[in-house]
Amino acid sequence: MADENNKISNQNDAKVKKIIDDLTLFDDDLMTLVFNKNIPATELILRIILKRNIRVISVDAQEEMRSPIVGGRDITLDIHAIDEDGEEINVEVQGSSEGAHVRRARFHSAVMDSRMLKENDPFKILKDSYVIFIYKHDKFGKGLPIYRAERVISEIEEPLNDGSHIVYVNGNYKGNDEIGKLMADFRSTSSDGMNYKELADGLHHFKETEEGRDVMCESVKKYAEEYAKEYAEEYAKEYAEEYAKEYAEEYATDTKIEMVKNLMSNMKWTLEQTLNNMGVSDNERSIITKQLQK
Repeated sequence: MADENNKISNQNDAKVKKIIDDLTLFDDDLMTLVFNKNIPATELILRIILKRNIRVISVDAQEEMRSPIVGGRDITLDIHAIDEDGEEINVEVQGSSEGAHVRRARFHSAVMDSRMLKENDPFKILKDSYVIFIYKHDKFGKGLPIYRAERVISEIEEPLNDGSHIVYVNGNYKGNDEIGKLMADFRSTSSDGMNYKELADGLHHFKETEEGRDVMCESVKKYAEEYAKEYAEEYAKEYAEEYAKEYAEEYATDTKIEMVKNLMSNMKWTLEQTLNNMGVSDNERSIITKQLQK
C-alpha cells in the first residue's frame, strides 16, 4: 500500500513539474508571481504599451476591489499599478475571449474611477485611468499589435479627453518591434533567449531555480485543489438540480395517475376518453397506461 501511495505521489509530482515547465506569462500562477511588487517589470511593459516613459510607485498582483453594494460584483485586478502622477493602471492578462470581453474593460475602468475621489472632491481632479488587456490572441482580428479605445464625440469626431483609456494588446503579434518582442517573451516557456531582462529574471527565478520552483509547485497544487473543490461543488449542484427535476416529473406523473383514476370512476369515462380530456401528451400517456395496467 505504501509503495502504491509513493507511486501515485511521484506521478502527481511529475504532472506538477510538467505543468510548471509549460507555463508562460499568459498563465495566472506565473504572471502573478513575476509581477507582484515587481516595479521594473511593470514599468517595462507599460513603457512599451503606452509608448512613454512611466515611473511606477506601487504595483500589486491579484488585488481585490470589493463592491460597496451588497451582492454587487467584486473584481480582482491581475496587475494594479499607480504611477508617480497618481494615475491608476490595471493590466489584465487573458487567455480566453470571455475574460477579455469589452464590457469587462468598461466595468474595471468604472470600479477604479469610483475609488479615486473622496467626499466632495471636484470631478476635475480625477486622474487618468488605464485598463490594458494583454490578450493571448488577436481580439479584433485585424493583425495590429495594439488597439486603443478612446471616447470620441461622434458628431464632430473629436476626442472627449475624459481621461479614460482602454487598450488591447495582440498577444499573437509576432513583429520585430518592441511589442512583438514583448509578446514573444510572454509566450516563452524558458528564460533562455528572452528579449527583456526584467521579464527573463522573473521567469528564471520561478521556473529554473529550486527556490522558485518550490513556490510554483505550491501555487499549482493550491490551484488544482481549489479547482477540484469548485468542480465537485458544481457537480453536486448539477446532480441535485437534475435529481430535483426528475423527482418533480415523477411526482407530477403520480398526481396525474390519481386524477385519471378519479375521473374514470366519477365520470364513467374510459381510459382513452380521460387521457384525451386531460390533454395528456403521448409520452405521458404511455407511462400512465403502463402504470394503470400493473
